[in-house]
Amino acid sequence: MDLLKTLVELFLHLDKFLGGIIDHYGPLTYAILFVVIFCETGLVVTPFLPGDSLIFAAGAFAAMGKLNPGVLWILLVIASVGGDAVNYWIGHKIGPRAYTGEIKLIKKEYIDRTHAFFEKHGGKTIFLARFVPIVRTFAPFVAGVGQMSYGYFFKFNVIGGISWVTLFLSLGYFFGTIPFVQKNFELVIIAIILISVVPMLVEWLKARQESRQKQVSPAD
Repeated sequence: MDLLKTLVELFLHLDKFLGGIIDHYGPLTYAILFVVIFCETGLVVTPFLPGDSLIFAAGAFAAMGKLNPGVLWILLVIASVGGDAVNYWIGHKIGPRAYTGEIKLIKKEYIDRTHAFFEKHGGKTIFLARFVPIVRTFAPFVAGVGQMSYGYFFKFNVIGGISWVTLFLSLGYFFGTIPFVQKNFELVIIAIILISVVPMLVEWLKARQESRQKQVSPAD
């Protein structure tokens, strides 16, 4: 419960959290941001880390002159693409055991949800998942488990990583310094999270409706 409360506080007050890191660690902030984004995309056990909102906040601080936008973009793209690549090879190594539930650190529920996303969108999932929390972390892992061709995966990985970082870094850079956004940063973060979750919610509702239709046999 304390961990959940801490995570909620972290998400809602990322501006203060990141501002404190910049003031305290200076240039080391780039390394910290790199590690967080790498872990959020590269380690299947850390889907709870902030991705979209942290990149948005970093863009806002770049607009204030506290971070270099060019350096940020390069490092975060490398972290994003590299994280997905590592995640893919972890899944490739574990293989079908990921679906058995024997690996306790990996939530089978998330694996199944991401697998359903793959069934719907195929290889494009690697790109689309970038913009969906939790699915973003599990998509490259499931691609590795499913033995997707690495060349095919890599193409969507690079395009998705560049698009994801560019979008949220730009949004933060151009809108993060607006007085209304600064005064209501918590609301903006909530909006980002909700908008990011919408695609996953839509897919879940569609899957539930399809499941119900299959259970109801047609009248003779």
